[in-house]
Amino acid sequence: MDERLKFVARVLDGEKIAALCREFGISRKTGHKIISRYNACGLEGLTDRSRRPYRHANQLPFQIEKLIVRAKQEKPSWGARPHLL
Repeated sequence: MDERLKFVARVLDGEKIAALCREFGISRKTGHKIISRYNACGLEGLTDRSRRPYRHANQLPFQIEKLIVRAKQEKPSWGARPHLL
């Protein structure tokens, strides 16, 4: 976060983003992203963010999953037979 804060401070002082990005070794796209996060959230926008996905691609919504489980419990003979070892 310290490097991001230095970057933002120098941009706010009027230095050119492209030159600062070269100096800090980041792409201009990343530099603009840092500035936009700072503008949107202040200092909190400069902290590290989780890379964890918001949702799993193949996971059903909880309500649908609950309905399926309940239906299977009410009608155990419906659907495929359980796999026996």
